Amino acid sequence: MIRHIIMEQNTVESVDYLIVGAGSSGCVLASRLSEDPDVTVKVLEAGPADRSLYLLRMPAAAWIIINGRKYNWYYHSEPEPYMDGRRIFYPRGKVLGGSSSINGMVYLRGNPLDYDGWATNQLNNWSFAHCLPYFKKMEKTDGGDEGFRGREGPMEITMGGDSSPLYRAYVEAAQQAGYPFTSDVNGFQQEGVFFMERTVLGGVRNSTARAYLHPALSRPNLTSEVNAHTNKVLFEGNKAVGVEYIQNGETKQVRAEREVIISSGVFNSPQILLRSGVGNAEHLKALDIPVVNDLPGVGENLQDHLDWPIQYFCKQPVSHYSSTTMLGQVKTGLQWFLAKKGVGASNLFEAGGYFRSRPGIEFPNIQHHFVAIAMNYDGSMPNKGHGFQAHISQMRPTSRGFVRLRSTDPFDPPVIQFNHLQTENDRLEFREGLKLTREIIAQDALTPYRGRELA
Repeated sequence: MIRHIIMEQNTVESVDYLIVGAGSSGCVLASRLSEDPDVTVKVLEAGPADRSLYLLRMPAAAWIIINGRKYNWYYHSEPEPYMDGRRIFYPRGKVLGGSSSINGMVYLRGNPLDYDGWATNQLNNWSFAHCLPYFKKMEKTDGGDEGFRGREGPMEITMGGDSSPLYRAYVEAAQQAGYPFTSDVNGFQQEGVFFMERTVLGGVRNSTARAYLHPALSRPNLTSEVNAHTNKVLFEGNKAVGVEYIQNGETKQVRAEREVIISSGVFNSPQILLRSGVGNAEHLKALDIPVVNDLPGVGENLQDHLDWPIQYFCKQPVSHYSSTTMLGQVKTGLQWFLAKKGVGASNLFEAGGYFRSRPGIEFPNIQHHFVAIAMNYDGSMPNKGHGFQAHISQMRPTSRGFVRLRSTDPFDPPVIQFNHLQTENDRLEFREGLKLTREIIAQDALTPYRGRELA
């Protein structure tokens, strides 16, 4: 019996660094850590490999991916108490590359004053001056000022196309409304209206899996596992020594000699920690989970900005609606498959803006993503015809929520509660953002295209 236990222990794989989650951060960490040939690195991803011929490659197909479950955790919030009980849909990437494999591919840094604000709150190394060298090291672009932009990084960034005259009309309308134009939103001046950069290369989605992980997997010291659903972190005392995961119905373990790195996203990372006994002791005891470390902050202080589009009918046939018809889809698909061009090569978010909604606000609190089609996130349309929409986002909401366990079942979705619009500040900025957007859309530059407001 003793011999059998020893043999079983010897079969447990051991690596130096174990990364749980091959999303945006996990892929970068795998690439960077495995640059040292003297260490071994392993990545566990709960989803499948990113081998889709077009869904994960064609930029315009993002609208299809986020409404499917193959590459998506397909999470929803609990009924939101300050939004009439509405449950908010939260797509999250469940595939190599994580959400960078299913998102809208918009490439935008945060505002420098956001980072500087974090640096005043015991995060000294998170100031913009500290972060800028890493931004530059990450990206490869031929745009902007070299003082702010990277030229040799693995993540190639390209400027959006000009697939509809609506984008230029929107940018001109925002300037007519009194907002400045910025030629490099990721450079010296963020505030204003701009044409959008994107993580698209050669008409193909440029995820972190494509930019970081796949090139690194040729190294003998880096391995990855897909369809590997992590249940919990394994501890010896208070030291994390590995994880337990489930793959194809079989429970497995892998040890980490140096570090266990949980990079599983805003919802799944706290889930794994809580199932492992790290979190609020009262919550863990209620689920009969042995407490390893009583850390009440795990899963708390959840925050995110709402995204709400305002949609308009377009009076001229210049939107991307034609590409949604059966004939249009065939044409778009052929253009993309044969030449990686056309509407299929666009992420559709080709223009946007950062605005201050009222005097006295130090830096932008409202963001726009402008799209030359009127389409809901589920692919439905408020009007069977040409249209356009501006997505409005609040930059620094003050409402706070939480992520908690629904049960100890590792396949049970978490309890997600954002408490969106909990505070008067958030409700005020919601109204201000809507008013600001309507003022921009009402400008002369959009008059030839602007029809009635749809939704």
